[in-house]
Amino acid sequence: MIKEQILLVYDRECPACNAYCQMVNIRASVGDLCIVNARENSAVMEEITSQGLDIDQGMVVKMGGQLYYGADAIHALALIGSRFGVLNRLNYWMFKSKAASSVLYPMLKFCRNLLLKLLGKTKINNLNTEFNDKF
Repeated sequence: MIKEQILLVYDRECPACNAYCQMVNIRASVGDLCIVNARENSAVMEEITSQGLDIDQGMVVKMGGQLYYGADAIHALALIGSRFGVLNRLNYWMFKSKAASSVLYPMLKFCRNLLLKLLGKTKINNLNTEFNDKF
């Protein structure tokens, strides 16, 4: 039986995002998690851009041919996530509810954007929006 490949696309230059994405595990029965750096060219980044999703404003999970963006992505990860380890259990309890994910994700995104601004990081700007290169 071939396991589904689940793609997790995020900005690897963000220390907070990188720590989260390296920590998250999914259940083996669900599929294989493949982490994709949004700063590198890839077919999935082309798909994300063609759908009009701003990768600077949310991570993406591609599963079952569908793209989950932002709060929906973190919610999907919680539902398919392993419950092994304290951080994975915490992730599940924080984001298993779609409503909680919708409330918590914007706050986390604000903190992420502030962190990247303080670190002087540039945006990916996958949508090629004019004057949108800095946080």
